[in-house]
Amino acid sequence: MNENLSIDTPLTVQLLASYLQSLVEVQQSNGLLLGLSGGIDSSVLLAIAVKAVGKERVHTSYLYDRDSEKQSHDKASIMANWLGVTLEVEDISPEMRRKNVYAPLIMKLIPYSSLFNRMIQHSYRLINGEVPFKTSLKVGSHVDDGSWIKRLMYNLIIRHIDRGFSERHIYRREILSRKAARENLTLIGAANRSEFEVGWFVKDGVDDLPIQPMTGLYKTQVWQLASYLDLPDAIQNQLASPDMMFGITDEFGIGHNYSQLDAILDMIEQGAADEEMINHGISKTDIEDVRELMLYSQWKRSSLHESPPVYGGIDGNVRSTNKAGN
Repeated sequence: MNENLSIDTPLTVQLLASYLQSLVEVQQSNGLLLGLSGGIDSSVLLAIAVKAVGKERVHTSYLYDRDSEKQSHDKASIMANWLGVTLEVEDISPEMRRKNVYAPLIMKLIPYSSLFNRMIQHSYRLINGEVPFKTSLKVGSHVDDGSWIKRLMYNLIIRHIDRGFSERHIYRREILSRKAARENLTLIGAANRSEFEVGWFVKDGVDDLPIQPMTGLYKTQVWQLASYLDLPDAIQNQLASPDMMFGITDEFGIGHNYSQLDAILDMIEQGAADEEMINHGISKTDIEDVRELMLYSQWKRSSLHESPPVYGGIDGNVRSTNKAGN
C-alpha cells in the first residue's frame, strides 16, 4: 500500500458511522438498506452501518443471477453471519432472461470457462490496443476512433457483455429502490472513488445511487478500513471482482492494479506533471491511459450525489499525511 494514501482509519469509521446515523434520523427512516455483493466495498459499508444504527436496523440483499460467481454468495453470507444481520437472497435470472440478456451466442458461452473469458478480453486488448472497458466508455461518450476491427469485435462480443452487466446493475437498483420505499429504509451504495473517477460502474445502476458514503475514498483506502475493522480473512484477501464474467477481476477489466491506479489519480489531483509521476516509477503509457479513462467516463458522473462525509484526497479530512503536517 502506498503510504502517501494512508488514512486515519478510526476517524474515518467514526465520521462514516455518524453520517449514516444522521441520515436515518433526518429521513426518519426505519433503518439502512444496501446491496451486499460480498466484495470489499459493500462489506466495509455493511460493518460500519451496523456500528452506526445496530444490526436490527440494517437490511441487506444479495441479488444474483445465472452468471454470478458462487463465491460471491458465500462471501455475502460470511459477512451477514459475522455481523448477525439477515441476508435476503433473490435470483434475478428470470428477469434477465425476459430482457434477453442471455440470448446472444457470446452470453451462452461465458458461464463455462474463466480461461475463455479472460482470453476474450486479452485478445481484444492485444488486437485493439485497449481493454474492452475503455472502448465501452468511448461508445458512451460517442467517440469513434475509426477502427473497423474494433467496432466489429465490440458489436459482436463486448456490446452484449456490457449490456448484460448494465442490465443486472440497473435492475438491482430497481429492486432495492422499491424495497426502500416500501419499508421506509434509507438506501445507500458502496462505490469508491477509484471506480468513480474512471467510470468502473454502471450509470443509473446500484453503484450510482444518490447516497454513496465512500466515494471520497480510494480503493486502497477502503482496504485499510477492512483491515481496521478486522473483517473476515475471506473478505479481506479476495480479489476485487465486478461479478461480470467468471475469471474477470476489476484490475484485469480496468487494465490497472488499484495501487497503481490510486497513485496516478492522487498525483493527478495534486497537479503533478507527467515527468514527476514517471520519476515515481509510473510509465507514461499508464498515465495517459488513466487520464483517458477519466476523460471518456465523464458522461457517467452526471447523476446527482450527496457529498461524502470523508475524503481521502490530498487535502482530505481523513488523510494521515495531512495530520503529520506533510
